[in-house]
Amino acid sequence: MNENDEPDELVSQLRSGDQEALAAIFSKYRERLWRMVNFRMDRRLLGRVDPDDVLQEAYITLAARIADFDTSPSLGLLVWLRTMVMQTLTDLHRHHLGAQMRDAGREVVLGGCQYPQTTSVSLAAQFAARLTSPSNAAIRAELFDQAKRAIAELDPLDQEVLALRHFEELGNRDVAEVLGIREKAASIRYVRALKRLKIVLAQVPGLSGEG
Repeated sequence: MNENDEPDELVSQLRSGDQEALAAIFSKYRERLWRMVNFRMDRRLLGRVDPDDVLQEAYITLAARIADFDTSPSLGLLVWLRTMVMQTLTDLHRHHLGAQMRDAGREVVLGGCQYPQTTSVSLAAQFAARLTSPSNAAIRAELFDQAKRAIAELDPLDQEVLALRHFEELGNRDVAEVLGIREKAASIRYVRALKRLKIVLAQVPGLSGEG
């Protein structure tokens, strides 16, 4: 077993350009990739694009560029899939949002990857959504603004470590690979980021005392 615990034969078939192997692997990781897209997608795209649309376009790209996996030995299987999906999401953001994407505050570059939306915004949206009901729109908006300001105080790399571990559910090895840092550094960053997150969220009344 290798490549994120996939059978050697399946990975070998993928490296040889087997489309059926790609379909099987993509199907296995689809739910995790969907969560990643849902977390990363700019809320301004709601109603125009959904995570399933992104995954459909990403799969078409993967099928056309399947040979890239064999020429990317440094990338693990899940990270390779994620990288291709992120590229698709970034392209869709630029296509639909156009000039609005020129706002530097909406893009960050970490580990050689350009993210279409700052992670502080995505993290704040998740916290606000989990702690308020859909009917409390005003409360959610206020909580979102407060959480966004607090989370923005974290180092961008720490924000990414938290997002990758908690919302994309990547293991420490994959987090290190995505961000281009050593596994030990990713582990240390994660522990430190959790401590810092607790401190900054204590500034938000609606989040104080929350786990």
